[in-house]
Amino acid sequence: MTQDDGGLDSLVRKRVRALRVAQGWSLEELATRARLSPSSLSRIENGQRRLALDQLVTLARALDTSLDQLVETDTDDVIASPMIDGAHGLMRWPIKAEPGMTVVRQRITTPPPENPAAMRAHPGREWLVVLSGTVVLMLGHRRLRVETNQAAEFPTMLPHAIGTAGGPCEIIGIFDREARRGHQTGPKAD
Repeated sequence: MTQDDGGLDSLVRKRVRALRVAQGWSLEELATRARLSPSSLSRIENGQRRLALDQLVTLARALDTSLDQLVETDTDDVIASPMIDGAHGLMRWPIKAEPGMTVVRQRITTPPPENPAAMRAHPGREWLVVLSGTVVLMLGHRRLRVETNQAAEFPTMLPHAIGTAGGPCEIIGIFDREARRGHQTGPKAD
């Protein structure tokens, strides 16, 4: 008899199987990792055995994911529209799965500051990819050129500033909560 009592149950069973297959694991390998018998795991995947919370926790750990991700169903807000920050000329998108993280698209038209005192430091991490042009990333005492399709990631406790190298460029940046807060409260240097 099948125990599939709804969409969530079916989704979780499919997700367990898909994650197992994506790892390249056999039923036996995942069963061993989850401390289940291969036949029990097979019945769970096929809806012939009831899903128990303690088994889901164990399966999530064995699959290197969280219980939240294993049972997540909210896919209504798949498309996000940007919030326009007119004061800084930026488009921002919050990352729903990681509250506090923000994606920013920015056009840069000025070179980095000449004065190292104009660089700033604040808690957090930043990641950026250059969509077009060349960015000059001032990072501590280093001056780095980041070309189109290259990315940079750095801790923002290092004094930093971003500018263009001889012409407009566009970047996509991802800021964690602390880095975003540092850019909202500090002087605009990058």
